[in-house]
Amino acid sequence: MELKYRLISADSHAAFDRDAFTSRMSAKWGDRIPRVVEVEHDGCSVHRWTYYGNAPRPEGSGVCNCPALMEDRSFPHFPQRWEEVPRAAFDPQARLEALDTDGVDAEVLFHGPDVYEFSDADFELDFVRAANDAMGEWTQVSDRYLPLAQVPWLSGAQAVAREIGRAVVDCGHRGVHLHAQTPRPLPHLGDPYWDPVWAVCQELAVPVNFHGSAGLDAGVGKREARWRGYSPRQGHSAHVTPSCVTPAQVIPHLIFSGITERFPNLNFVFAESGIGGLTYALATCDHEWESRHLWTEGIATRPSDTVARQIYLNFWYEAAAPLLHHGGVDNIMWESDLPHIPCFYPKSREAAERVLEGVPTADRRKLLYENAARLYRLRLTGPAGGTPD
Repeated sequence: MELKYRLISADSHAAFDRDAFTSRMSAKWGDRIPRVVEVEHDGCSVHRWTYYGNAPRPEGSGVCNCPALMEDRSFPHFPQRWEEVPRAAFDPQARLEALDTDGVDAEVLFHGPDVYEFSDADFELDFVRAANDAMGEWTQVSDRYLPLAQVPWLSGAQAVAREIGRAVVDCGHRGVHLHAQTPRPLPHLGDPYWDPVWAVCQELAVPVNFHGSAGLDAGVGKREARWRGYSPRQGHSAHVTPSCVTPAQVIPHLIFSGITERFPNLNFVFAESGIGGLTYALATCDHEWESRHLWTEGIATRPSDTVARQIYLNFWYEAAAPLLHHGGVDNIMWESDLPHIPCFYPKSREAAERVLEGVPTADRRKLLYENAARLYRLRLTGPAGGTPD
């Protein structure tokens, strides 16, 4: 991949075109195939996605979560009809222009949503394969796209492992997106039941990525807060901030369940949860490991050493200099979050420079692109490839 800007986003998002599933899923699903439909909201005709034939909720974040790409950047502003959606949200060719405008070389792409809530394993499998195929087509447009595979939870661990292998080998995905909370009644993520998933990810050298809250309740939980005088801005801020505790909730299970010991070459990434929340997790895990003599129960490696060996975290508006010692400069990556609300598009470079004040040049290169290039197995070329900032 040609490196021009020295900036790689380890967390961005791609939307699906409105015909992504109608053109790829089996016709046997009929109206259950995800699609964009027209509904009424506050006396206006708006577009919304429908899944599994359910009536869509007309309120919410419009027909596409892409406020950073909208001309009107006032918060919150989401497109209400499909013709308002900027092509850079769902079209890989148009997205390249947005990356150049923002000065970003490449981006790790999360995509969604999940459909396991409908308790239909066959439908979920067909949906996941269609989603992974659609995102695989982005990699055919440009090697600047690094999509993360979705998984068919309801089909079981072996089927999940097979789909990961297909998505990586056949579709060009560079990692896997998992929730930390598995759908009921499936086993806990730390259960050896999921070992086939960890094994294929380790074998293919693709990292497992957790995003935001990773499907876990945080703070006062996911219950929607609405009352007179409580603005969408207040609600959004209260909803997203608790994601900082995600690493502290998940890392202990990865370590103390023995996953990281059984799969020492498997990497995990925590996106959109920042760096600062790791401090307590490291201190507590090391304390518990020492106090409970957990090396006698198969946890041979000190937890902080395990984190340094296998676990990565992302940042975007935290001041990086005082936080580098928490996870180690080799384990932190910059993220854009394009095209979601926290994104600084089209001034990501300026935002990154602001939070990297005081960081040595060699460390800046690692944070801005070298760590991501190493983890997601990129071969960098071009005049900027491997050269100092």
